Amino acid sequence: MSDSVTPSETSALSRRAVLGTALAAAGTASAVMRGPWGMATAVEPAGSSPKPGKRYEMKKSINLWAFPYPDKMSLEQCLQLAKDAGFDGIELNFDLDSELSPKSGTKEFTGIRQMADKIGIAVSGLCSFLFWPYPLTSHDPQKRARGMELDGLMTQAAHDLGTENLLVVPGAVHIPWRTDYEPVANDVCDQRAKEAIAKLLPLAEKLRIHMNIENIFFNGYLMTPMEMAAFVDGFHSEFVHVHFDTGNIMQYQFPEHWIAYLGSRIRNVHFKEFTKKGTDSSLEAFRPLLDGTTNWPAVLDALDTSGYRKYLTFEYFHPYQHWPEALIYQTSDSLDRMLGRPVRVG
Repeated sequence: MSDSVTPSETSALSRRAVLGTALAAAGTASAVMRGPWGMATAVEPAGSSPKPGKRYEMKKSINLWAFPYPDKMSLEQCLQLAKDAGFDGIELNFDLDSELSPKSGTKEFTGIRQMADKIGIAVSGLCSFLFWPYPLTSHDPQKRARGMELDGLMTQAAHDLGTENLLVVPGAVHIPWRTDYEPVANDVCDQRAKEAIAKLLPLAEKLRIHMNIENIFFNGYLMTPMEMAAFVDGFHSEFVHVHFDTGNIMQYQFPEHWIAYLGSRIRNVHFKEFTKKGTDSSLEAFRPLLDGTTNWPAVLDALDTSGYRKYLTFEYFHPYQHWPEALIYQTSDSLDRMLGRPVRVG
């Protein structure tokens, strides 16, 4: 398989936009404030630990897209920051123009795995945006072939990085954010997607990499949990599962409903926040964790009931322009509260 990268591929995949914020400093002294009728109300001293809620035995992870990599931080700095912020794992992204790309091989990926081991953080999974410029269901046979080639490289990279999880987008009827994708009829999309996964499965099974099919919704394919379950079950393989994304279906559906139906088919999870308060259907509709309209208690209870105990990975596409570590620590704190873990203070 070719490992060449063309300039057009590199430029077409630039996708970073940054926002700014800062952490607020916590006080350490006791305080008294006035209530709505002027009555003195005691305020718990800053720095004291709030009582944790219901405890969920799931692991915290964060996607590399939340970090200013590679523009302002090296991969090692990102791994260390994730560890320092209290994450159990980090999800890495395969692209065309970094050390996480076809430019690297087993030696380089093994080195990244060893670096993560030394820092003390797991690689929770591998995903990629390359399924969009090279869809496995495209009318263009060259793009389909390149997509298959890249998926094979990702499967090997996942193995070398020490993770068992590879996120896979099997196809698309339509890609709203790309003008170069001609819509594909639903039945043709379904046929091509099934053929592609069937061809990719032997390598995944050989390397023991789980091909986790992501629910996208915006692509017009696998639009219900019933369709997703039928697609995954149709391969009769222990290495085809679901990578469930809470945010991708939030515009019109509810993640807790999908989780209840998919159950044990779910092997990896994106915790992606979404707000239904606006009308924007772009990446801007996704928000920092808890700054949206997701019913997180219902989502967590559904995952817990299904027996899910693996990674919850925060996925966000806009690293902060200033003090980028703020987003990482804020997300870790939010996940601690959601999972009923003791909140780290001060």
